[in-house]
Amino acid sequence: MSAVNIIVNIFHILLAIILIVVVLLQSGKQAGLSGSIAGGAETFFGKNKGRTIDALLSKYTAVAAILFLVTSIALELLLNK
Repeated sequence: MSAVNIIVNIFHILLAIILIVVVLLQSGKQAGLSGSIAGGAETFFGKNKGRTIDALLSKYTAVAAILFLVTSIALELLLNK
């Protein structure tokens, strides 16, 4: 196993852990009837939706998922040499 292979493996494992943590930190979209009423008011009156913690976690999730996919492809290409 080469050094590049080991580095990509370690980075891939770290990304998997980061992806799991970021997904678990996000709040659920369905919080019952009271959550749907309050959520509707929040989206109607909320002006800073892009600056909330949920929006930030959503962006981090997307970045982590893309990087995880890239490292998965890189590992496949490295192992098939």
